[in-house]
This record gives sequence, C-alpha cells and structure tokens, in this order.
Amino acid sequence: MRQIELSIDVGDAVGLGVPARVLASVVLPEPEALPERPLVCVALPSSSYARGYYTCALPGAGEAGAQAAYHVERGWIFVALDWLGCDAASGIDPEDLGYGALTAAAHAAQAEILLRLANGVLEPGYPPVGRPCVIGIGQSLGGGLLIYQQARHGGFDGIGVLGFSAIHAHPSTPPGGEPVVVAWYPRDASLEECREPLNAAALTGAQASQEQAAWEAVAWGFHYDDVPAEVVEQDLAHYEGIARGIDPDVALPAWYAHRTPQRAARSSLTPGVVASEAAAIDVPVLAAMGVRDLVPDPHNEPRAYASARSVDVFVCPRMGHMHNMAGTRALLWERIHLFGEWCAAMKGQ
Repeated sequence: MRQIELSIDVGDAVGLGVPARVLASVVLPEPEALPERPLVCVALPSSSYARGYYTCALPGAGEAGAQAAYHVERGWIFVALDWLGCDAASGIDPEDLGYGALTAAAHAAQAEILLRLANGVLEPGYPPVGRPCVIGIGQSLGGGLLIYQQARHGGFDGIGVLGFSAIHAHPSTPPGGEPVVVAWYPRDASLEECREPLNAAALTGAQASQEQAAWEAVAWGFHYDDVPAEVVEQDLAHYEGIARGIDPDVALPAWYAHRTPQRAARSSLTPGVVASEAAAIDVPVLAAMGVRDLVPDPHNEPRAYASARSVDVFVCPRMGHMHNMAGTRALLWERIHLFGEWCAAMKGQ
C-alpha cells in the first residue's frame, strides 16, 4: 500500500482569476493486488472536514483503522480530495465557492488523477491503470456536491451519497425532543441574499428557545452513545469553531478543514437543494446513512433518483452522522465496497 500526496492546478477549470489548487491523497494497492477491472473510488468529505477524514484512522468507538486502507487492502485505488479553498494556505474567498466552482475543481482534479493513472505517471514504477470503474462517495455536504457533480459533469459509474438527503437533509432529534428549525437559503446564496431566510416565518419566535435544543440535537445526531465523550467534544468544538473562523496558524488534526465553503454550505439543509440534479442521475446510487443522521426518511430516498439505474438504501446501526467515528464504521465500509463491486459488474455488461 502506498500513499501519494498531490497538489493539482485547477485554475483553468474554475475560472476565478486567482491561483486554485486541489489537494489530494491517492492510496494505491500493490500492483499484483489490482483486479482485472480496476476500481477507483473518489471520496469527497463534509464541508468542515478534509481528505484525512478518509485516509486517517479517526478516533471514535472501537479501532477500525482508516476507510481508505480498508478498501485498498481489498484491491481498490482510493482517491481522497480536499474541497477547493478549505486548507489554511488558500487565498480564495469561500464566498466565491458555490456548487459550480467546487464541483468543477473536484472534477478537474479527478480527471487529472485518472489521466496520470492511465499513462502510468502517477507513481514511478506503478503500471498504467486504464478504463477503471470509477465510483464517487461523498459525506454530508459532500454528498450533495457529489450529486451536483455527477449530474453536471458525469465521470462516475456509480455514486454513494452518505449522510445526506436528496429530498431534504435535516438534523435528527432525540426521542421526545423538540424538532429543530433551521434556516433555509437558496442554493449558492450570497451574504446579501441571506438577510432573510426562505422560511423566515417558521423561524420567528423559535430561535431564542431553540438555540440550546439545536446544539443538543447536533451532539445526539452526530455521534452515537458509544463514541467517547472527549471525541464528541473535540468534534463539536471544531464544528463550532469553523463557523467563527479558525486561525490558519492553529494546528488541526489531519481530518479537519481550516475553512468551510460557506456559500455552498449554508443551503445544505434547504429542501430540494439538489433535487433536479438527483433526478437526472442515471448511474447506480447507494444512499447510506447512520440510524441517527440528516436523512429523516431513509426509505423515501429512492424517489429522488428518478433516472438511476438502481438505488440501494443502507441504514447503518449504532451510527451517527459522523460515520467514520462510529463503532460500526467497518460495516458501512463493507456495504460501500459491495456497492462498488456491483458498479464494476454493471459496467462490464
């Protein structure tokens, strides 16, 4: 197993008029472990996480190692991407990064990596990898952006949407808890357009009483009961801190982002934010989530993918929204792996 770190120029694809680079980690199996039809998995993190979410052995319940290692040990090539502008060194204003810019950057980085693999120039001595089955997985906002990317750019033979609803992503609440009301904004809304949410009437009178309830719901829905309290506290502290802005000089664990693409993220809990894109996807889809997650009605998700060749739903037990910290994370990885093998078989037909 080998891990290569890349910084890929995506300036032409994004067209912001400033330098733009996407950071990527590519984890390769040994050449003799590659199957007859190679499979490349491209993984997109949540808005407040970085590519280390997939490549690091995250703290949490149990010791399952890293997701990338799980798949690579079984013959896959695993590519984990950062979102454009999420690293501390980026000079790009997050307000310039809507769905279009973020997915154009991810698609360009993916295409460059696949080209290097095909030409045998990604890693000295590694054989060319041509015509692989390519699947994408995306967690939370990464799932919404994955849907958008596939509909607008293509490039995947199947997608795994993890912890995101193509109908309406919304925080889960403890049994008997008061439902959380969150602000809805148009997709890619600028700060000027966010002076009044789309659901302003529903928010009136709710915000003062709900602030503490909403925070408790986040803690309950993001992590299952077996995740150690100190892990939950660290995770929620980062979640809160990134909203305020993290000092770029502060050292963070490799799985956390320094900045979030706010322009895209603020609409992630708006109903139907990627509904038209989801309906246009015609490759196989895996909708997977924890039993506590942002997906209020898991078994209703197939309705969103009207054109998909197949739609599978998997609700992972004893798992909150932050899947790769759950004690059952390996169970989810196994389900994703089975889905990838199914996509490879379908591509061969």
